[in-house]
Amino acid sequence: MSLREDALRYHQQGRLGKIEVVSTKPVASQLDLSLAYSPGVAEPCRDIAANPELVDQYTARRNLVAVITNGTAVLGLGNIGPKASKPVMEGKGVLFKRFADIDVFDLELDAEDPEKFIAAVEIMEPTFGGINLEDIKAPECFVIERTLRERMQIPVFHDDQHGTAIISAAALLNACELQEKKLAEIQVTCIGAGAAATSCMRLWTHFGVPAKNITMVDADGVLHEGRADIDEFRQDFARPSSDQRRTLTEAIQGADVLIGLSTGDIVKEEHLKSLADRPIIFALANPDPEVDYQLAKTTRPDAIVATGRSDYPNQVNNVLGFPYIFRGALDVRASAVTEEMKVAAAHALAELARQDVPDDVLRAYGRRSLKFGHDYIIPKPFDTRVLYWVAPAVAKAAMESGVARDQIDLVEYKDELFRKLSPSRRILWHLTAAARNRPQRIVYPEGEHDNIIRAARRVRDAGLAFPTLLGQERVISERAASLGVSLDGINIISPTDSSDLEEYAQSYFELRCRKGMTPGKALRELRRSYTSFAMMMLKRGSADGVVAGARQDYPATIRPALRIIGTRPDVRKACGMYMVATKQDVHFLADTTINIDPDARTLAEIARLTAERVAEFGITPKIAMLSFSNFGDAPHPASQKVAEATRILQENDPQMIVDGEMQANVALDPKDRASYPFSRLKDPANVLIFPNLDAGNAAYKLLSGTGGAEVGGPILLGMNQPVSVLQQHASVDTIVHMTAITVAQAGRERITVPPPETTY
Repeated sequence: MSLREDALRYHQQGRLGKIEVVSTKPVASQLDLSLAYSPGVAEPCRDIAANPELVDQYTARRNLVAVITNGTAVLGLGNIGPKASKPVMEGKGVLFKRFADIDVFDLELDAEDPEKFIAAVEIMEPTFGGINLEDIKAPECFVIERTLRERMQIPVFHDDQHGTAIISAAALLNACELQEKKLAEIQVTCIGAGAAATSCMRLWTHFGVPAKNITMVDADGVLHEGRADIDEFRQDFARPSSDQRRTLTEAIQGADVLIGLSTGDIVKEEHLKSLADRPIIFALANPDPEVDYQLAKTTRPDAIVATGRSDYPNQVNNVLGFPYIFRGALDVRASAVTEEMKVAAAHALAELARQDVPDDVLRAYGRRSLKFGHDYIIPKPFDTRVLYWVAPAVAKAAMESGVARDQIDLVEYKDELFRKLSPSRRILWHLTAAARNRPQRIVYPEGEHDNIIRAARRVRDAGLAFPTLLGQERVISERAASLGVSLDGINIISPTDSSDLEEYAQSYFELRCRKGMTPGKALRELRRSYTSFAMMMLKRGSADGVVAGARQDYPATIRPALRIIGTRPDVRKACGMYMVATKQDVHFLADTTINIDPDARTLAEIARLTAERVAEFGITPKIAMLSFSNFGDAPHPASQKVAEATRILQENDPQMIVDGEMQANVALDPKDRASYPFSRLKDPANVLIFPNLDAGNAAYKLLSGTGGAEVGGPILLGMNQPVSVLQQHASVDTIVHMTAITVAQAGRERITVPPPETTY
């Protein structure tokens, strides 16, 4: 099937188009309707009439942006008119929602005359929190935006101009640093003199590129003072008459930076060879860049090359800008998008590109690693961190430049944006904040593993913990060097060469001497098993927590933990919990890892330990004890075990929100529970306790494998000291998150009473 057929089918299948309007309030009953419309709707109307500012409190206006065009300059399609431009505007709305949770109405106006267009947009100010102008031809777009900015008290932003300018400026900052070029000294040749090119050059001057160092070229050659067709918007970049360069070839010669915002394949090999040493080439025409990427890299291996395409490194993509600029502007109720806000966005993007790249971004782009350098000068479009890097920077600039109606706490705002990403991120924020408040010493037995090394670096940089890597120092150093990871501030211990080895072995022997351990066995195990060595570090107080399991099976980690650390004095059996996050909510599943067929007492203990941990996450646990039956309707020893566990829990803690036995649908849907009005559960359960390991293990793996949910864990519960067990091949993000969980646990008062005798 061709791209054309795929695209047409995509837009036609199911509900036509790409967007729909969804109600955010319940409309299930007559009462709901009376509140949503008549007579209840009169109340907010009266308040807004008395105080118009309240429109942003009682309506969706504050989060609503209009994407407006007249279809005169669409993509590479030209003047195709307003109706033909609608699929593009709907697509823009999808991007706003996907990347910044901003709602959009797309408006396609039959108005090529600028005054007619301006009048139509201006009178819609009461409806929208911001205006995104799109695909309007130059020079009319300059006039339209300037006039609307003057007349309207909400942000007006022409993305074709400013989006590319902001992203390219961020790329320029990083490229100049890598190429050791100063902004005040670079010579820039810009191929193209339309809306995007003019706006790019104007913003670049705000970063310190002198206008006199910029040469712009259009279809008629170099822009110079002798040309009669230079309008007011491009006048600042017209070369003086004394500059005799007139052709593209002459303009390119000796340039430090070549940026193209024109048409494909107009830069040739001889042009590339005439550029200055260590050139910067931004070929941004789509779908065909001004110069072929491979030709540019082959001809000028000393160059940094960026394009507008996703299949080459360094994609300059507007989606890195407009969603987050509007997010920041809307959240402080800015009256405009100022130059300071654009500059702040560019600086934030440039700085983000220098940070360690998370695994979800690597997976999205099929990469094993990405690090700041010639092939990575700008964040990837699907990097979720852009939201909470750029939006706060824009909001801060809006407040400082005097256009913000609201003043906000930027630290709280950044945290709010981070939590906004998904329910699991909200919990991880809570844990991360706790870890930063009391960082602990965390040891990683698999210190030679690439992901462990990268995670340790990120953990140290974030101030979450003081990491120790176990392994051969030479191996760890070589792996870190190949990954481009600094080991500064990271402790490295080789267990076989450690001065503590003999002492740890003696302690291990004394701990297990009546369970078959001899001094020789203890020494051999600690030399062979870095996991056992790590557990002894924790046991002896040389570490505050252990994170292990990235490259060994679960039993190889859990057995040393249970033998050396043991369970808490009030716990008979440890257990494992997984966190499953969907778009709507978070659920906690246990036991998913340890107890094969727990009896009623153990099942009750699993529920208690899970509830404790969920409460520590700041969530009220609502526990469902799962079975194949509902409240005794299918008597069987297996269901009776679950009913007995429920009784134990309710008897020991009458305030606990727990009920069972029940099926999963009854636990999750109050409507299915309506036949059981006696149930203590009134809301959907968020803690699901499974009757055996078969059920729990299958459930979390099914959710993990089918997609649609984020699955985190296992989180080990009931241990005497903090130990976290990773899944094999855990990602860097997972390791960091599990470290935060471990640190948060270690930061609490630890129980030091010796553990009871166990059979592990």
